[in-house]
Amino acid sequence: MLTVKVLGPGCVNCERLTATTEEALQMLGTEATLEHVTDPAEFRKYRAMMTPGLVVNEKLVCAGRVPSASEVMTLVANVLAEEEKGS
Repeated sequence: MLTVKVLGPGCVNCERLTATTEEALQMLGTEATLEHVTDPAEFRKYRAMMTPGLVVNEKLVCAGRVPSASEVMTLVANVLAEEEKGS
Protein backbone atom coordinates (compact mmCIF):
# COMPACT_ATOMS: atom_id res chain seq x y z
CA MET A 1 0.00 0.00 0.00
CA LEU A 2 1.09 3.54 -0.75
CA THR A 3 2.43 5.60 2.16
CA VAL A 4 2.36 9.39 1.87
CA LYS A 5 3.70 11.82 4.47
CA VAL A 6 3.36 15.58 4.71
CA LEU A 7 6.31 17.08 6.58
CA GLY A 8 5.72 20.34 8.42
CA PRO A 9 5.04 21.99 11.76
CA GLY A 10 1.32 22.46 11.09
CA CYS A 11 1.39 25.79 9.28
CA VAL A 12 -1.16 26.95 6.71
CA ASN A 13 0.95 25.62 3.81
CA CYS A 14 1.23 22.22 5.50
CA GLU A 15 -2.54 22.08 5.81
CA ARG A 16 -2.91 23.14 2.15
CA LEU A 17 -0.50 20.39 1.07
CA THR A 18 -2.42 17.80 3.10
CA ALA A 19 -5.71 18.84 1.47
CA THR A 20 -4.16 18.91 -2.01
CA THR A 21 -2.62 15.48 -1.47
CA GLU A 22 -5.94 14.03 -0.28
CA GLU A 23 -7.59 15.44 -3.41
CA ALA A 24 -4.89 13.99 -5.68
CA LEU A 25 -5.13 10.54 -4.08
CA GLN A 26 -8.91 10.55 -4.52
CA MET A 27 -8.54 11.51 -8.18
CA LEU A 28 -6.00 8.70 -8.67
CA GLY A 29 -8.29 6.25 -6.94
CA THR A 30 -5.26 4.97 -5.06
CA GLU A 31 -5.52 3.54 -1.59
CA ALA A 32 -2.93 5.20 0.62
CA THR A 33 -2.00 6.00 4.18
CA LEU A 34 -1.61 9.76 4.64
CA GLU A 35 0.34 10.93 7.68
CA HIS A 36 1.27 14.43 8.88
CA VAL A 37 4.77 14.47 10.43
CA THR A 38 5.54 17.43 12.69
CA ASP A 39 8.86 16.34 14.25
CA PRO A 40 11.82 18.35 12.85
CA ALA A 41 14.13 15.35 13.42
CA GLU A 42 11.98 13.44 10.92
CA PHE A 43 12.30 16.30 8.38
CA ARG A 44 16.08 15.88 8.53
CA LYS A 45 15.74 12.12 8.04
CA TYR A 46 14.23 12.84 4.61
CA ARG A 47 16.70 15.70 3.97
CA ALA A 48 13.87 18.22 3.73
CA MET A 49 15.52 21.61 4.15
CA MET A 50 12.24 23.51 3.81
CA THR A 51 8.64 22.71 4.67
CA PRO A 52 6.13 21.68 3.69
CA GLY A 53 7.56 18.47 2.32
CA LEU A 54 5.91 15.56 0.56
CA VAL A 55 7.22 12.02 0.99
CA VAL A 56 5.88 9.12 -1.10
CA ASN A 57 6.90 5.60 -0.04
CA GLU A 58 9.80 7.04 1.99
CA LYS A 59 11.11 9.20 -0.89
CA LEU A 60 11.07 13.01 -0.63
CA VAL A 61 9.44 14.21 -3.85
CA CYS A 62 8.77 17.88 -3.10
CA ALA A 63 9.82 20.43 -0.45
CA GLY A 64 9.41 24.12 0.26
CA ARG A 65 6.21 24.66 -1.72
CA VAL A 66 2.66 23.45 -2.23
CA PRO A 67 2.29 21.66 -5.59
CA SER A 68 -1.05 21.47 -7.40
CA ALA A 69 -3.20 18.35 -7.13
CA SER A 70 -2.25 17.39 -10.70
CA GLU A 71 1.46 17.72 -9.85
CA VAL A 72 0.99 15.56 -6.74
CA MET A 73 -0.68 12.95 -8.96
CA THR A 74 2.35 13.01 -11.27
CA LEU A 75 4.80 12.77 -8.36
CA VAL A 76 2.95 9.75 -6.93
CA ALA A 77 2.74 8.08 -10.35
CA ASN A 78 6.48 8.62 -10.91
CA VAL A 79 7.38 6.96 -7.61
CA LEU A 80 5.10 4.00 -8.35
CA ALA A 81 6.62 3.64 -11.84
CA GLU A 82 10.17 3.70 -10.42
CA GLU A 83 9.25 1.03 -7.89
CA GLU A 84 7.76 -1.19 -10.60
CA LYS A 85 10.97 -0.93 -12.64
CA GLY A 86 13.01 -1.93 -9.60
CA SER A 87 10.88 -5.00 -8.86
